[in-house]
Amino acid sequence: MVGTEAPMLVITEGQLVGQRWPVDQEILVIGRSETCDLVLPERQISRQHARLKREADGYYIEDLGSKNGTFVNGQPLTPFVPQRLKDGDEIALALCVRMRFVSAEVTLPLESAPIPSLLPGLFIDRAARRVWVNGREVNPPLSPAQFRALERLALARGAVVSRDELIAYIWPEEDPRGITEQALDALIRRLRERLAQADPNRDYILTIRGHGFRLADVSLHLKGQPEG
Repeated sequence: MVGTEAPMLVITEGQLVGQRWPVDQEILVIGRSETCDLVLPERQISRQHARLKREADGYYIEDLGSKNGTFVNGQPLTPFVPQRLKDGDEIALALCVRMRFVSAEVTLPLESAPIPSLLPGLFIDRAARRVWVNGREVNPPLSPAQFRALERLALARGAVVSRDELIAYIWPEEDPRGITEQALDALIRRLRERLAQADPNRDYILTIRGHGFRLADVSLHLKGQPEG
């Protein structure tokens, strides 16, 4: 059994999503072939797609001339040119498998607490008022009103939240009669834009005409209680 000092690869998208591989050897070959150290079953993955190599100054990833490419934080790698990895880097293989590189210093807490940068979907830290979308933190942070809107939708766990409920939660000190539907719509529109900056590939907030709003069907993680 590998000790907790080993770095890890954590699959965040693909057929093996959620699985973790300790990087406890000098060279780790990734690909579709059964001879690889880390076998990925997707057809788009080359038989020998990429490899990780341990050097004196850290770990490097190298594309092995794959057909569909290897990407680090969205940037394609030049085949056979190693790139040094840092903690939290996202590795995409053929854009069908995504994984996070977790350095040795961060692997220890994995067993006791979730790490936002490793989780798909939405991670909302209510006490700290921080939000991650598919492992990417929304930065700069949401405004207080934007955060409360997202928090209320998250607490509903996919159920529809009416406009009146949202207004009362977002602006608890205000007379709801003074908050127009246009003000709420503008807030939701801006919130959608902020989430899209972290993940432009989907809409996380759905409008239910005549009823209100709800979160899309995504993986959702809520941490802690709000301050106050």
